[in-house]
Amino acid sequence: MTQDEIFQRVKGQLVDALSVDDDEVTPTARLQADLNAESIDFLDIVFRLEREFGIKIDRNELFPESVFQGDPEFVQDGKVTPKGLAELDERMPFSDLTAFKANPDFSKIGDLFTVDLIVKYVQSKVAAVRGAA
Repeated sequence: MTQDEIFQRVKGQLVDALSVDDDEVTPTARLQADLNAESIDFLDIVFRLEREFGIKIDRNELFPESVFQGDPEFVQDGKVTPKGLAELDERMPFSDLTAFKANPDFSKIGDLFTVDLIVKYVQSKVAAVRGAA
């Protein structure tokens, strides 16, 4: 499955889950800031992706709650700590955290979650499932 095929299928699921127009779901669209996703929507998105792609997404795998909940080991004074950044690196190997690491402002963590990030995540999961088969 190509990245574009995955994008088209992810796009369809996001359009349905978030009740947005097809043209709003671009690779750079941020789930919260651009597509108005709320925390409850993340559960729906996970279920839809699991069903669409035949994959299993473990709790906190795609959207790591431990960092979002403001755990004091991961967030201090409004910034994600080095330990929090390491946690994001470990849980999100499919994402490019370079810009966020330059200014790890906790209020901007939601900007990491773009359509492209979901596509890359799904691509890695699909490849892992096919490799195990």
